[in-house]
Amino acid sequence: MTDTNEVRRLLRVVALALCAAAMDLALAAQPVAPEGQLQISASASQEVAQDVISVVMSTSREGEDAQAVQAGLKQALDAALAEARGSARAGQVDVRTGNFALYPRRSKGTITGWQGSAELVVEGRDIAAIAQLTGRIGTLTVARVSYSLSREQREQVEAEVAARAIARYRARAADYARQFGYGSYVIRDVQVSSGEESPPVPILRARTMAVEAAEAPLPVEAGKATVTVNVSGTVQMVK
Repeated sequence: MTDTNEVRRLLRVVALALCAAAMDLALAAQPVAPEGQLQISASASQEVAQDVISVVMSTSREGEDAQAVQAGLKQALDAALAEARGSARAGQVDVRTGNFALYPRRSKGTITGWQGSAELVVEGRDIAAIAQLTGRIGTLTVARVSYSLSREQREQVEAEVAARAIARYRARAADYARQFGYGSYVIRDVQVSSGEESPPVPILRARTMAVEAAEAPLPVEAGKATVTVNVSGTVQMVK
């Protein structure tokens, strides 16, 4: 009996010793964060004129017969497309149809009529031509107007702003390393992100009469967008 107890005690001692050794190995395997690391961020921004306009024009119809409502929408949209296609130029004045919806009106679960809407979207970089075109379309009215940067303009501005943001990041890293008593630094990891912010565009009231739309072009004035590039990451200061 005594031998059995002794064996059990020895086994417990061995088990505890193995657990302690395993914990020591695990702690030794954990990487030790090097000293002299800094988290740094820098950014740069540039305001640039928006060079793309998007105009959504729409119309609505309602009536008791679904086919008649649909036909009225199609007729108005076809007339607008015929006018717009004559001015279409790739990249400058692009024309496409938007939402086309037809849905029932109900009263106490019974269909009492139909209503629907149709949209035409005109967008591109020739803002003046698009303003004139929307003024000539008499079967639709202006629903929404928005401005943005073209891909070419955004990429060009982002490249310039990114160069300034990266230069500021490197200058800040060098300055901090010097102030902490280090000779230089090494970049360990870095992230670069960009974004575009635009001011809110006032809502334009749709014209209610086709005659008014035909007589005057759409008043437009493009705003500006702010392109921002952020650079952040970790640097290792070096003696």
